[in-house]
Amino acid sequence: MLVLAWASGLLLATHFFGEWQARRDHPNAGTRSVHGDGYVELRLDANRQGHYLLDGEIDGHGVTFLLDTGASQVAIPEGVAERLGLPRGTPVTLRTANGLANGYATRLASLRLGDIHLDDVAALVAPGMPGDEVLLGMSALRRMEFSQRDGTLVLRHSQPSEVIP
Repeated sequence: MLVLAWASGLLLATHFFGEWQARRDHPNAGTRSVHGDGYVELRLDANRQGHYLLDGEIDGHGVTFLLDTGASQVAIPEGVAERLGLPRGTPVTLRTANGLANGYATRLASLRLGDIHLDDVAALVAPGMPGDEVLLGMSALRRMEFSQRDGTLVLRHSQPSEVIP
């Protein structure tokens, strides 16, 4: 009976630690949008590395975004682009922190961050890009207001008021 109690305790501790670690690495899982008069806003907390991660969608498929104001385009790792069925367009040369790389231009029919929806977003398929996170670059971010302070990033997207006939 004592062994069963220890095993149960160890299992619960492992589960608790795993959840705690996941929240530290990705503190914005489950972030909700705030609606105001003519805008939608998201408040994001930096993870322990100082990055802003957010779950969202590209063309209706779930992805995790890493916000990157230094990226001119939304950049998608090749494996993620294949999973999403994104076409490879015109070959382009990418300037990255590690030097020049090759990629392909593409367009996203829709991009969703919480209740923020963007249509027809320019993006790049980046074959040499590691991981599964999509860099949310300026081709999407320039359509929103954003500000950062004390480890919190606020994204605000103005939405036109509904016209009442």
